[in-house]
Amino acid sequence: MTAGAEPVCHRCGRLRSSVSDLDFLAWSSERTGGSLRWLCQVCSKTHVRDIEGKLPDEYWR
Repeated sequence: MTAGAEPVCHRCGRLRSSVSDLDFLAWSSERTGGSLRWLCQVCSKTHVRDIEGKLPDEYWR
């Protein structure tokens, strides 16, 4: 993601502009290898245990 680009969920493709400001507060971000990746509130909730367990996302169901 480049500076100034709209955040997009890297799991489902949801755009930041499609959610309210309040819902955006529940999004999570991860910085890996110099890039910033976002998870929307739905994907964050679905994969919270995977995130906490630090599982690589290729193991997420």
